[in-house]
Amino acid sequence: MVIENTRFAVFGAGGVGGYFGAVLARTGYSVTFIARGAHVEAMRRDGLHISSPQGDFVVNPAQVRDNPADVGVVDAVILGVKAWQVLDAAKTIRPLLAPGTKVLPLQNGVEAADQLQQVLGRQHALIGLCRIISSITSPGHICHAGGVPTVMLGEPDGLPLSVNARKLTDALMAAGVVTMTPQDIQAALWEKLVAIAAFSGAGAVTRATIGEVRQCPRSRQMLQQLMEEAVAVARARGIKLGDDVVARTIAFIEGLPAGGTASMQRDIVNGKPSELEEIIGAVVRFGDQTGVATPVMDFVYASLLPQERRARKSVLLSH
Repeated sequence: MVIENTRFAVFGAGGVGGYFGAVLARTGYSVTFIARGAHVEAMRRDGLHISSPQGDFVVNPAQVRDNPADVGVVDAVILGVKAWQVLDAAKTIRPLLAPGTKVLPLQNGVEAADQLQQVLGRQHALIGLCRIISSITSPGHICHAGGVPTVMLGEPDGLPLSVNARKLTDALMAAGVVTMTPQDIQAALWEKLVAIAAFSGAGAVTRATIGEVRQCPRSRQMLQQLMEEAVAVARARGIKLGDDVVARTIAFIEGLPAGGTASMQRDIVNGKPSELEEIIGAVVRFGDQTGVATPVMDFVYASLLPQERRARKSVLLSH
């Protein structure tokens, strides 16, 4: 059942934000997408097209803006930008915020919620993560390629969900998204980092699909070593991960489509700025801070960093 007079905004309507905003809009919720460039123009003209194993559909007309000031305040914002864009995005979305508005970050990595709190204050930030393989295939078109669409969220410090956080949770559930509110959201966040650091790191350094990585004994071993290093760093930081976290993560990755690739990997292959620093670099940095050795993660980071710097320099020059 749709909760009347509930308004959501999606800031960054890419593969992740665009997909979750689209299923909310299909369910009947008021959703405004905030994006830019050719993607915005295509959505305005032809709607937002979703292709998915769960069924293709089109949100048309789609409510689309390129300026948050034109939207007004909403109950909750789904933040779908890349992890390296969170600080700038937080400054931009202020016009969307009423006193009780919640912002749900769905970035890879473990630092987005802290960054939101720094800019917007503790009262607006949720801690969140998602599981989905989804990307823009062309302007106005998003392909959900695999994975059961899942969102986990929680309030900072494990507090009970606020009214607007509950509205967003209920809306996502009504839209068919597997939605969870773990008792320990920090552990859930780090468990995802264990998976995405291994998936992204192994895929990016080998330029291989996850199926190819799994089938090659040496690259499969690297995949597991990346997981084990991330787990060791998490525990050194006081994160309570279960003893079976590596086994469960391997099982999760075994279930991914063989042709799957991570968004960080795709950005690197395409010469774009990526989330290398927020995924791989973060584990290396936290390992250095806690005295935990991360030799395989260090190798992946060092191997990919020169290209990352080249991509970022190219972006700066283009502006």
